[in-house]
Amino acid sequence: MTGFNRVNTSGEGADAYPPLLLYRCLLLQKWFKIPSDPELESQINDRLSFKWFLGFSFDQSSPDHSTFSRFRSRLTKNAMDQINSEILRQFERQGLTINEGIAIDARLVQSANRPISNDKIKKLREKDQTPEGKLDKNGKSKKYTRDLESDWNAKDKNNPHYGLKEYASVDVNHGFVLATTLSPASESDTRYFPYCTAFSHHTKQPIQKAYADKGYFGEPNRSFLSENKIEDGIMRKDTTTAKFTRLNMLFEHLLEGISP
Repeated sequence: MTGFNRVNTSGEGADAYPPLLLYRCLLLQKWFKIPSDPELESQINDRLSFKWFLGFSFDQSSPDHSTFSRFRSRLTKNAMDQINSEILRQFERQGLTINEGIAIDARLVQSANRPISNDKIKKLREKDQTPEGKLDKNGKSKKYTRDLESDWNAKDKNNPHYGLKEYASVDVNHGFVLATTLSPASESDTRYFPYCTAFSHHTKQPIQKAYADKGYFGEPNRSFLSENKIEDGIMRKDTTTAKFTRLNMLFEHLLEGISP
């Protein structure tokens, strides 16, 4: 993370901070559900436990809240994935098992942009791939672009959603997040099950069982688990070719107490 190492020796300007320290600050924000960067700065200055976790002396001040924002914007998804994998491997070395079972589910994420029609989204996506589409009205490279990943999910006709879907996999023993990814809101859940399962494997130990609700039910996902020797914990659907039995229903009730 260039620009965040403590390299400022002139005594002028704002302090620079090691990336690991700033990452720890973001962990505190996440763990304690701190709603904003200014509030995070305030709590670091106010709480001795936070200072201890960050390795600060009693009289050392927190980084400015704008530093958190700039650092967060430079963290790529690939960097976050690597950091998460390393943390999980360290947990395993401390004796925590994370692969006995994983649970996969999705949530809807609201877009920050004003909703537009799917036809308009398609046209903007096509334009964005052209040389002209990468330039602003002054002919310079665009610094900011509209969110073109979002689209409409009309599964609930009374409350249509415009935005994205976030898929996540967690281990069922400790709740550690093992894998995440985003898709347009219109995408089918079932196609992201293999991705979340594959990217949940961070250690040498194999994943033993994968749980998911009925939205992930289908032969492709069941075959994927079978081929990879992972026990199938996907809830079943009542279809024209496979009717529920009383034993199936009991199994589903048990799964509902495990799925996220």
